[in-house]
Amino acid sequence: MITPSLDSSVLRKLPDTGIGGRVLSVQGSKAQVGMPAPWPTEEGRATVGRFLAIQAGRHRLIGMITEVLAHGDGTGVHGALANVDLMGEIRRDEAGRFTFQRGVAEYPGIGDYAAVIGNEELRLIYKASARATVRIGQLHQDRSIEAHVDVDSLLTKHFAVLGSTGVGKSSGVAVLIGELIAARPDLRVFVLDGHNEYGRCFGERASIVKPATLRLPFWLFNFEELVDIVYGGRPAVADEVDILAELIPLARSMYGQYKVANDRLSLKKADPRVTGYTVDTPVPYLLQDLAALIDERMGKLENRASRMHYHRLLARIEAIRSDPRYAFMFENANVGGDTMASLLSHLFRLEPDGRPVSVMQLAGLPAEVMDAVVCVLCRMAFDFGLWSDGALPLLFVCEEAHRYASVDHAVGFGPARRALARIAKEGRKYGVYLGLVTQRPAELDPTILSQCSTLFAMRMTNDRDQALLRSAVSDAGANLLDFVPSLGTGEVVGFGEGVPLPARLTFRTLPAHLVPHSEAVARPPAGAAAASTADFVRAVVERWRGVALGPRTRPEEPAPPAAPPRETALAGPASPTSPASPASPASLASRLDEARYQILKR
Repeated sequence: MITPSLDSSVLRKLPDTGIGGRVLSVQGSKAQVGMPAPWPTEEGRATVGRFLAIQAGRHRLIGMITEVLAHGDGTGVHGALANVDLMGEIRRDEAGRFTFQRGVAEYPGIGDYAAVIGNEELRLIYKASARATVRIGQLHQDRSIEAHVDVDSLLTKHFAVLGSTGVGKSSGVAVLIGELIAARPDLRVFVLDGHNEYGRCFGERASIVKPATLRLPFWLFNFEELVDIVYGGRPAVADEVDILAELIPLARSMYGQYKVANDRLSLKKADPRVTGYTVDTPVPYLLQDLAALIDERMGKLENRASRMHYHRLLARIEAIRSDPRYAFMFENANVGGDTMASLLSHLFRLEPDGRPVSVMQLAGLPAEVMDAVVCVLCRMAFDFGLWSDGALPLLFVCEEAHRYASVDHAVGFGPARRALARIAKEGRKYGVYLGLVTQRPAELDPTILSQCSTLFAMRMTNDRDQALLRSAVSDAGANLLDFVPSLGTGEVVGFGEGVPLPARLTFRTLPAHLVPHSEAVARPPAGAAAASTADFVRAVVERWRGVALGPRTRPEEPAPPAAPPRETALAGPASPTSPASPASPASLASRLDEARYQILKR
């Protein structure tokens, strides 16, 4: 049956037409309703996932059927029992308009009449409220009804998109981001793209940062992050770490004392405690200054074993500095002087210029530095929000979140997990919001996931993932999770603050040219001949080897453009008063060779 129209000035009682049921028991937020079996009509059948309206006195309660059982012989007026989760009620506000509100003020009594709600009441429940909402798709129950989410609740209380590989997570995330930046012109979005698939999703509204054009100077890394890179994720040597902890603040203070570029003779050494620099202060320093300090300390030691710690540390620094895979950290790291402001503006689109979305493509970065790079980006996003008092709101979207914030604290990089957790716990106070995307929620730190008040659950078949999802969902409609293993591609069950009610819906379909597609995967053209395939394989091998080659020796490398492209120009030309640029690789190498010679000489 269809419940009466809501256009009347008074919310009329549901008429007892015989095509409905009666409340048989009530327990907390759950009720059991006796329903006729078999159902008298073909339309509007009472089954799992349908909504019931229960007339409780002057209140019209709304509940979802979560289970249907046969009663007695399965026929008759009460031949079926429907278990219903009570979710809210339709009320009339002071202006006389009917609205849906979560929560139940008056519980049903035994014998109260219940009926399947009609299209009009369903529209009332899911219609756009007075607050800012965006359309992300349509309801599965009635595809003529649009599915909306509340913008402020989605952002300020964080959200997560969960689902197995190939179920449409990336497309759903692209829909969400596209609608959010349309509704909030002041919002900036930063996407950690682990598979290089979002580059085409936002057209001219996005700036793409590729591994080949990324510039993230080493001096922006804090001490934990730098040590992780120096030792390649392996356990650090305590004596060498102590040397770095002592000398990096000195190197930072030396950089700050240069009076003019190239004037190294007027340098006056000072105690770093006087300058105020710490090992984590994000100010530039030069690698050759650090090497000179290590060399100087090494020369004052008489114990050969102690000198070897300094020698090995110099060798480690030289190894990563000369490794072309780390060029994004060390190549031209000090050109232009202190470029922190321009780098932040570029990465997080602080001056959007029509491009509020920044897509950081991670596929192609060395696996050894991936965690540290993610950690730096998370930390800088939070710290900028903290020190700017949240003046420029930023949505930080983390794809493959379980890789950087594993539930197993022995796996991954601890500082990266703590940086993400800090955004999840405190980011909303400073205008930094979090969007998590993962295919293995059971492997994601539950402390971080618990901070996401809106969850979009797509198809998942793993028992551990489903169990974790059940523990994270507190809505009365948690029984909708039973649908998760059988959801179709693009279908999702939404829970939490951002949706009016837990609902099964379908994400809006993107145009073909905006559908996410991995740029990290290259395929030979369909129907290519054997010779063409062989050429393709050779090209892949050259590309593979090119990762470990320097920019001057990489085969068939095109000459760099005269001017950097708009989306990759991070630093302008060096100002005449900026500190001297770092010495050439040859000069640093010669310094290290001299240090080794001194060791052998002693």
